[in-house]
Amino acid sequence: MITTSKNSTQSSESSIATWQPATWQDYLNYRDDPSPDTAKARLFFNGDQLLITDMSGEGINHSGFNNLLTMIFVLWFIQFPEQKFRSLGGCLLEKPEIQAVSPDLVLYLGENSPVWQEGESRYINLNKWRVPDLVGEISDTTLATDLDEKKQLYAALEIPEYWVISVRAKQVLMFILQENGKYAESDESQALVGLRVELLNQTLEQLDQGETGQATRWFYQQIQKQIS
Repeated sequence: MITTSKNSTQSSESSIATWQPATWQDYLNYRDDPSPDTAKARLFFNGDQLLITDMSGEGINHSGFNNLLTMIFVLWFIQFPEQKFRSLGGCLLEKPEIQAVSPDLVLYLGENSPVWQEGESRYINLNKWRVPDLVGEISDTTLATDLDEKKQLYAALEIPEYWVISVRAKQVLMFILQENGKYAESDESQALVGLRVELLNQTLEQLDQGETGQATRWFYQQIQKQIS
């Protein structure tokens, strides 16, 4: 039986969710449950383990950082109007019977990004569509699992780039998939060529000094200086 800690305090990661033994059918049952309790749950499945993270109590900081990173993607690609990109953060990515993930950030570059068609599943079937070029997790209370189990899961799916954004430390940890199938930390993005971790960290610090608009304007000013 799959249990969650929906009614417990969110003061620590262990109070939010733990990996539990489960089958793919258990995952599907929870995914397709129409009850309000499951509406904001984020699901991760790996072989025979299921992680259910209740996001109904998502905090101000998590929301702010999530929105800021999405806006950073948009502002970055304004520099490159010929570059096609598609942001699908929060959408479930499934490798049926094997794995499922729901990253905060999902970025596809170029052609052949997922497009929903009438009658199809609302989720991204990785047997049909290629994996994203980049995924990311906004880590407020979930840093430990984001740097451990989820990191291993994204590597197993062969996603080329993985970001972990620590809300408390105001820091981006950027990982690039290596030939050995494991992530190695990097100080520069592979998907957003030329974007360095240092600039992202400085942008996150701007949130302490004002609102999201100020941080995004500051970021845009910095990248304009780079190309001027």
